[in-house]
Amino acid sequence: MDNLKRGYAVSLLASAAFLGAMGPAQAQTAPQAEPAQGAQISDIIVTAQRREERAQDVPIVISAFSPEKLRELNITEPQKLYGNVPSLVVGTQGQASRDVQSFSIRGQSTGFLALPSVATYLNEVPLVASISLSLQGGPGQFVDLENVQVLSGPQGTLFGRNTTGGAVLLSAHKPSTDHVEGYIQGAYGNYDLVNIEGALNVPIIQDKLAIRVAGAYYDRTGYTQDIVWDKDRDNQHWYTGRVSILATPTDRLSNNLMVYGSKSRNNGAGYINRGFRIPSLVTGNCGTPQCIAIYNRQTEISQQIGPRKTRNDADSYSNIDAWGAINTTDLELTDELKLRNIVSYQKLKSDYGNDNDGTPLQGYQISQNANFPDFPVPGLTDEFGIPVAGYNNEVRVAHPRDYLKQITEELQLQGNMLDNHLTYTVGGFYIDTKPAGLWESAAVQFCSPINTGNPVTCAGSRGRAGVTNKSKALYGQGTLDFGAFSAALENLRFTAGYRYTWDTVKGFSASWSPLANGTVRCSVDNTIRATGDDCRFDATLKTKAPTWTVGLDYKPFSGLMVYGKVTRGYKAGGFNSVAVNPQFRTFDPEKLTSYEAGFKSDWRVGSVPGRLNVTYFYSDYKNIQRPGSDFNLTTFAGGAKILSASATIQGVEAEASIRPFDGLEIGGTFSHTDADYKKYQFTSLGSDRTCLPGGGFARVNFGGTVDASCLPFQFVTPYIYNIHATAKLPMGEDLGELSYLISYSHFSKQHTSPTGDPSFEPGSMLEAYGLLNMSLDWRNIRQTGLDASLFVTNATNKLYRVANANSYNGLGIFASLYGEPRMYGIKLRYSFGER
Repeated sequence: MDNLKRGYAVSLLASAAFLGAMGPAQAQTAPQAEPAQGAQISDIIVTAQRREERAQDVPIVISAFSPEKLRELNITEPQKLYGNVPSLVVGTQGQASRDVQSFSIRGQSTGFLALPSVATYLNEVPLVASISLSLQGGPGQFVDLENVQVLSGPQGTLFGRNTTGGAVLLSAHKPSTDHVEGYIQGAYGNYDLVNIEGALNVPIIQDKLAIRVAGAYYDRTGYTQDIVWDKDRDNQHWYTGRVSILATPTDRLSNNLMVYGSKSRNNGAGYINRGFRIPSLVTGNCGTPQCIAIYNRQTEISQQIGPRKTRNDADSYSNIDAWGAINTTDLELTDELKLRNIVSYQKLKSDYGNDNDGTPLQGYQISQNANFPDFPVPGLTDEFGIPVAGYNNEVRVAHPRDYLKQITEELQLQGNMLDNHLTYTVGGFYIDTKPAGLWESAAVQFCSPINTGNPVTCAGSRGRAGVTNKSKALYGQGTLDFGAFSAALENLRFTAGYRYTWDTVKGFSASWSPLANGTVRCSVDNTIRATGDDCRFDATLKTKAPTWTVGLDYKPFSGLMVYGKVTRGYKAGGFNSVAVNPQFRTFDPEKLTSYEAGFKSDWRVGSVPGRLNVTYFYSDYKNIQRPGSDFNLTTFAGGAKILSASATIQGVEAEASIRPFDGLEIGGTFSHTDADYKKYQFTSLGSDRTCLPGGGFARVNFGGTVDASCLPFQFVTPYIYNIHATAKLPMGEDLGELSYLISYSHFSKQHTSPTGDPSFEPGSMLEAYGLLNMSLDWRNIRQTGLDASLFVTNATNKLYRVANANSYNGLGIFASLYGEPRMYGIKLRYSFGER
């Protein structure tokens, strides 16, 4: 790691020196010729520091996307940011739902039952984060946006939700009070894609009151066929709506109220079975040739039908309902002082069930609805004539898996002093997330094939839970330009921020296994009770911590900014609703200290403009929340616990673009993330291997200590790069503008298991792959306001895995999720009003 660190430092200094040498030349040649207006690298205004600034002027790694860029890159959902942002990983992060598109930045990912490491904000308000899945908000978040900003590194000083990895900011289009505008857009493609989207902005009182209405409908069949249920898994079916009302009664007062709602109804994920760990499965009443033959036959059939077909005994599903209201009030007290208040109320309901082994056998069905395993469909077989338990979710009557309501309140004061040389923000933040109703779940982790469909011997476990998270914080941050004291120090700025946060987590959980006589056996204390509610336990965790940032940035000349900073991040602890041992009912917070240095540059060689931004970061990461298996020796119940680890993470991120001539822009991004555990130990349940000092692994018996510090870091893609080019094709101005985009992204291997090494947990290391995307856009056809676009993603139809069940040594199952195949289509958009 030390050699790597020195290499990063040398590269960073060499790049800065090169740009420094270019700076005077740029200043000397600039007056000689004014470049063509078209030959520019576009700027975007961001709010990374809670005020509007050019992205190139902010000493934070920001990847910002305008509405035009989002359309050009066909970024319609979080998953499609992957490959376009350095160090960003987007995926299910080991969870059995395609609706989970969780963010990981610089090695900070969202652990099981934990709060997000990278928070998603809509209009500066954190979206509701579910508990059982790493889900933030509902579908349709990328509809009618002013911009998307991805901020890398801890952002806890100014932003509401405490995190260690970063933030994704979604800014919905605000109404305009002075003109009518809008658009209607439709797309059609393979896999029966139908997407309709539109927005309408209408001033009600000129310059005083306006309303903007936006909505979208999206429907696409799945690319994984379930031949048992004759359903397409991995489909998308959702719709969303948004209404915003902007009132500006005076020049100094404005109020923007936005109300949104979205709904998703999908057929669940299509896990593909790739094998079984026979020795661990053929025990007890399954230690027979018949049982072994059943397992082997399942694997043979899965290989025969291929990775785009599956065979589930459970009729998987995924339902999401989300709605909320966000109100932002701005009052300019003076020309130098502004008061802002942001208040919100949101709800999120998530209900899902999945068959995660990809076979008709009754096993590894997790996060199901509580009544789900009690209704087998009689006489159901697959096309090979093999009996299937066939649990049909149409008869579900119980409560959803996650059901949350959230209130936030933030009051802040923004100001500037010393002739704009000092800017500051101070404020307070409060968030209260609590159950909006009863949560229920069920799981069948393992069932002998010869008992499949038996509601008693394969009853599995049941659970009910509820978690409340409350957080309150006071914060302040300021930036001082030393030019206030001396002209020689102009553009040398010092930034300091501090925040103190108090968190309270309260939860209850009841976990049990139903017995044949109608009673239940509690999972935690091995007692026989009349009902599952009698197995309830409660726990509370209170924590508090400071977070802060200190940094310097300097612009030696126009077009170059160098910066360095140190930032502390903190992520609250949580409640473990699936604990089977009392000591693991709660888990502690994470802490991260990040050191960062870099530069942002805009330069010109002759008439050719370019941009190069490079950053090196080093993070000291403590008390990392990692999920691990747990087992109660008294009740024989299986569950989970949250393990603790420490690590160092370092890396480099770069973004570059150049316009050789007007009409052609070439760009790219690159990131390398190097993460190493310093300490990672836990107690074995008998299916683990420990790291040996000289390399290699050794098996650990039940109760032994496992040293997992040599494992690859979870959910880190060490190398990510993208290269793209956009060319404007020759065409008369009266005909519109024709452009062609080609983009290639490459992702190196990614380890997905929190506790298993790749050689011991098959499939836990996702293979490297690359994706080629292309589009052809014809904008403003014959000056009519009509745009047309042809697009294709994964043009080479690359087959690649995006998730692994990681249950080979625990449950004896090897199954994976695969990424999207080639998708293509046509998109038409008509815009009216201002363009």
